[in-house]
Amino acid sequence: MKAFVAGATGETGRRIVAELVKRDIPVKALVRDLQAAKNILPPQVELVLGDVLKKEALSQAIEDCTVLLCATGAKPSFDPTGPYMVDFEGTKNLVNAAKAKGIEHFVFVSSLCTSLLFHPLNLFWLVLFWKKQAEEYLQVSGVPYTIVRPGGLKNEDQAGDLVMSAADTLFEGSIPRTKVAQVCVDALFQSTARNKIVEIVAKPEISVRSDGMTELSIEQQFASIA
Repeated sequence: MKAFVAGATGETGRRIVAELVKRDIPVKALVRDLQAAKNILPPQVELVLGDVLKKEALSQAIEDCTVLLCATGAKPSFDPTGPYMVDFEGTKNLVNAAKAKGIEHFVFVSSLCTSLLFHPLNLFWLVLFWKKQAEEYLQVSGVPYTIVRPGGLKNEDQAGDLVMSAADTLFEGSIPRTKVAQVCVDALFQSTARNKIVEIVAKPEISVRSDGMTELSIEQQFASIA
């Protein structure tokens, strides 16, 4: 396995890279600023200069990779085309490149509530709407995928248990980015994670449930999603 990570220097992407490195998985990171990336990412990561909007270079960039993880996202700005260009067109370019190169698994970090058109976040240039369009493009592409929809992202780690649910069943909650990274990398190793949308948040520690059973393993959680 060799992983290609788009959005590798973002707050979630850098944690995905760290999790892959922790598990001794070779990583190639797509970055727009080599010097900044060297300051952020582990030294053993292979850096490739590029942009998800420059589709002609993506196929060459992922040439020797077997899996792809996308943690890109439009930065807040006054540009109304940002989410459309980055969250939809950029992801579409990655999906097309992945299909052309036979990528074995595409993990896409999306967001809770992408199906809610009248969500407050869509006031910011339809950011959730365009993530949803990207999800749908990936789903019909023929590329094996896992779509991970996290709740509100927190940079700080916190005690708590992972809660995983099916699409459009969680509408609030938060989760540390480190847990999101762990789920994304776990998905690469779980056959039951393929071709599914999973929604994830973190809850206060509940290592023993009310029925006396312990919490499900990550394998069991993926398997529980239809």
